[in-house]
Amino acid sequence: MILKEKPKLIIPKSKETKKSNIPMTEKEREAYYKMLPDPVGYRILVRPHVPSSKTEGGVYLSDKTQETMEVTTVVGLVIKMGSLCYQDTDKFPSGPWCKRGQFVIYGRYAGARFKTKYGEHRILNDDEIIATIKKPEDVLALF
Repeated sequence: MILKEKPKLIIPKSKETKKSNIPMTEKEREAYYKMLPDPVGYRILVRPHVPSSKTEGGVYLSDKTQETMEVTTVVGLVIKMGSLCYQDTDKFPSGPWCKRGQFVIYGRYAGARFKTKYGEHRILNDDEIIATIKKPEDVLALF
């Protein structure tokens, strides 16, 4: 049987799924943003991209596999930026490499990692950004 439209993603409810919740409402986003640390100086706070919990074939990935993918990804969303990010005109003559709300690629072992109830986060130096991308799904996980 060939499906003409993509089925809706159904995520099974479990304790593990709850920890990587994505804040959906404006109120949840505001609370999420306030609870995160403010990066200082030339540092950037990034939330790693969490791929879908379901494969194209319809198989649900285990919580352990999803966690591994989150830790090993090199793609993330810029959440906050320190006050000195990209201010060094000698180092960044053409201006900032990225901005808040943009997806970026960084080195696998770059930055300091920490977890919140929303999942993995990283604090990177402004010069550890390797590239910017439009769609995080275009970069496949290597784990």
